[in-house]
Amino acid sequence: MWSLSSISNAIHTWLNETFNPTWAMIFEMVIVGVCVIGLFAVLGLVLVIMERKVAAWIQIRLGPNRVGPKGMFQSMADTVKLLVKEGMTPNGVDKFLFNLAPLIAMIVAMLLMAPIAFAKDFVMWDLNIGVLYVTAVSSITVIGILMAGWASNNKYSLMGAMRSGAQIVSYELSAGLSILTIIVFTGSLNISDIVLSQANGWWIFKGHFPAIVSFVIFIIAVTAETNRAPFDLAEAESELTAGFHTEYSGMKFALFFLAEYINVFIVCAIGATLFLGGWMPFHIGNWEAFNHIMDYIPSGLWFFGKTFFLIFLIMWFRWTFPRLRIDQLLNLEWKYLLPISMFNLLLATALAILGWHF
Repeated sequence: MWSLSSISNAIHTWLNETFNPTWAMIFEMVIVGVCVIGLFAVLGLVLVIMERKVAAWIQIRLGPNRVGPKGMFQSMADTVKLLVKEGMTPNGVDKFLFNLAPLIAMIVAMLLMAPIAFAKDFVMWDLNIGVLYVTAVSSITVIGILMAGWASNNKYSLMGAMRSGAQIVSYELSAGLSILTIIVFTGSLNISDIVLSQANGWWIFKGHFPAIVSFVIFIIAVTAETNRAPFDLAEAESELTAGFHTEYSGMKFALFFLAEYINVFIVCAIGATLFLGGWMPFHIGNWEAFNHIMDYIPSGLWFFGKTFFLIFLIMWFRWTFPRLRIDQLLNLEWKYLLPISMFNLLLATALAILGWHF
């Protein structure tokens, strides 16, 4: 199987031979930071054009088709527009918190990239509590949203932020219980261990009924957590103009916009890791010839392919289902998803104790 560890090991060896250990570690951190920022930029461009093309495909229209071949450079044109657009700061806002909120949104997104295994032996921080780290740090996102809504001195922004806070806090419970189902099966919080546990089959297949239920609930919950339609009550245009970022423009708005798409990528990456094997190839039992062919596909392609499949699924939701009312949204969580998640976790625990999973 293809591994990218040789690249990281070569850079590590060269830096330690050239500089003392302290400077080598600092340069390694700088390289990782630059790579993450570059990945953010590429993902932002790709996911925006993907969103618009998927929307056009579902609605049987062309979508962007002017800038570049088949409109592929449209997101670059939008980026240039946001870069040159003046950032307005309305009167009456809390300037410090108003400017800090979009930075918090981006910082949280950057922190969440750390424990994700992008390919075989290619992870920034192989943390032994990686899943717990992701669930804990992702909760900080709501602070940036509430900060933006309150600091904007705008009733629509404040109402959107309060809706988002209630929504994220509610759906985090179901998402967390869905993740716990896989942790019960694997017995580890380490993301690399979870991927390796799926060498003989992805958990969505060998985890039986509880794994499938957890996967469905996870996708619904993270769609709500990232404020995506049909759960985009925090940005309901017909009610709240643009929700919590109504007063933002220029690059401050761009940071919120980018953070939303990066968060979609991150939750889909976590979903692909937990349920679909992460970078692990698709293997079928003792089919040695088939499994050997699958091993020739680079592990990074497996990871990004599964992640983008889940992203497509979430985008599909947006253009298929109508927006829920806030009472319907909270009823779905507290009356249906949470009880089902709790019962499903008990069922998964029983299967794990009895050893009835594959």
